[in-house]
Amino acid sequence: MGRWVCPRDRAGVITFSLQSGSNGNSIYVEAGDVRLLFDAGISGKAAEGRMRVHRRDLGDVDAVLISHDHVDHIRGAGVFQRKYGLPIYMTQATHRATNCGLGPLSDVRYFKAGQRLWFSGVVVHTIPTPHDAADGVAFIVEHEGKRLGIMTDLGHPFPDLVRLLPGLDACYLESNYDPEMLRTGPYPLQLQERIRGLHGHLSNHEAAELIQAARGRLRWVAIAHLSEHNNKPQLALETHRQYLGKSFPLHVASRHEVSPILEVL
Repeated sequence: MGRWVCPRDRAGVITFSLQSGSNGNSIYVEAGDVRLLFDAGISGKAAEGRMRVHRRDLGDVDAVLISHDHVDHIRGAGVFQRKYGLPIYMTQATHRATNCGLGPLSDVRYFKAGQRLWFSGVVVHTIPTPHDAADGVAFIVEHEGKRLGIMTDLGHPFPDLVRLLPGLDACYLESNYDPEMLRTGPYPLQLQERIRGLHGHLSNHEAAELIQAARGRLRWVAIAHLSEHNNKPQLALETHRQYLGKSFPLHVASRHEVSPILEVL
């Protein structure tokens, strides 16, 4: 990964994934003078190091927004606040359902699923999802007419997702599993049914179909939250190419390392 810094005075939004998968999730978004982290599923040390790859400082983040209570999205929230002084935004139901030992949190700012949050000139739309969490949400970050979706742990292609995707300029979109790998893999039948059910995750085919239907305005998609056991990056890309062709800009958010910087201009 090469180092590159987007000049601060450029219009639009820049973003990169610190990590994406069941082993931990966190996505950085910068718009104007606002710096946001979406989810805190990795350690403070890992987040700090991956931010430095792109010459960013974790302590400069304005807020951490939590999508839901599952450990791979929230386990680092306590450290992010106590060590770096970052306010944590989540729903009350998400906070109540958390069972991964966050420790004391002195600055929690609650929102309701479906509410819009304002950070200077940036608005974050929170979208309720049918994922099997206490009160899960996806996000749309809007700044100067540009709209970036952060959409993982979605359950299934629910109506609001289908409606909102065509209005985005770019998106992180869950592409969790390959159906055949899930069927023949190590997971017990009950877990397989949970993953492919209405409250689980999107398959490669479901994600690709959504992008195909919404691609008029979309400038790029980063497929995200790939399963360790039921998917492979190359397989996911090949599946998406079957629907989208070779020219559409696709990226894969890694389970293990920071992504390149992506722009929404």
